[in-house]
Amino acid sequence: MKTLVTALVLVAWVAAPALASQCPMLQAQIDKAIGNRFDPGAANARSIAAQANSLHVSGKHSESEEKYDEAAKAAGITLEKKK
Repeated sequence: MKTLVTALVLVAWVAAPALASQCPMLQAQIDKAIGNRFDPGAANARSIAAQANSLHVSGKHSESEEKYDEAAKAAGITLEKKK
């Protein structure tokens, strides 16, 4: 039983970075799309993306992705996600 638990923890530990890798990709897409824009939509998107990054750092990746979607909507862009 102890071996099974250890194996499951190991699998989760190895898989977590792979699952989390979408957040930085979404951040990069938003950064690239809004670039040097200074319109209200871009400013709002930057603020929301900062919130999304905080969620990502906290390990709340599904909530982070929702915030990135909100940021993209504010900026009027569409994000490409992993399938």
